[in-house]
Amino acid sequence: MQILTSLGADFRALWSLRRLVVVLTRREFAARHAGSVGGIVWAWLPPLLTLFAYYLVFDVVFSMRLGENAPTSRVGAYLIVGMLPWMAFADATQRGMNSLLEAGGMLQKNPLPPAIFPARSVLASTFVFSPLILLLVFFYTPSHHFASGVFAVLPLYALQILLCFLLAYLLAVLAAALRDVVQVVGFMLSIGVFLSPVLFPVTMFPEAWRWVLWLNPMSAFVMGYQSALLQGAWPAVDVWAVVGIWVVVVGGVLNMAISRSRDQLVDWL
Repeated sequence: MQILTSLGADFRALWSLRRLVVVLTRREFAARHAGSVGGIVWAWLPPLLTLFAYYLVFDVVFSMRLGENAPTSRVGAYLIVGMLPWMAFADATQRGMNSLLEAGGMLQKNPLPPAIFPARSVLASTFVFSPLILLLVFFYTPSHHFASGVFAVLPLYALQILLCFLLAYLLAVLAAALRDVVQVVGFMLSIGVFLSPVLFPVTMFPEAWRWVLWLNPMSAFVMGYQSALLQGAWPAVDVWAVVGIWVVVVGGVLNMAISRSRDQLVDWL
């Protein structure tokens, strides 16, 4: 069976070089804030302050409330559940997309599997956001009361990490071939949050246009997190179906991109 052979070979290479991946991930995480007084504290401080600002402004100062069909009435609490996974997705995807361009010189001198570098960037980003996702689980205990649905956060986040790697790797290959991809993706990430249920419940979006939300890879994930954390309910079947479709489609496109760029990738860099 010849399906996904190129991507499968890269996964096997990553597993065989897993110790090197761990070392490179640690170095990238440490290098991001090397030389600053705060050190690695700066990795967590900006997202934490951003989330606190949402809570302070929307729930404390303005006491804004959502409609009856929303999973929670508090606007700040609603925004935090969607925004943190979105920040994790955007950070991992953007850093992973630039990973091959940044490692061009190393790849030209060493016969390393290209997959190592987007994997390193995505894992370093995951190291930052994983503790914050875990904090959300405990912070929202009054909403979900540790009902069984809250444990859906674990497979959701695992699938999100997988999708981030596949998408970042694909974009890294495309960016190596065409540098304009970096600018296009940066723009798409800046407006993508408005085409997802991060800032508003799905019920507020015009019903005839709700299919547009499914074109955003994070919409299903955000809806899953909202169900798990705000209601303690297991995400609906269609949420898992869309997540699975995104993983399979991006994986398939990535496999084709790897197969067709294997011989030219280093030259592009």
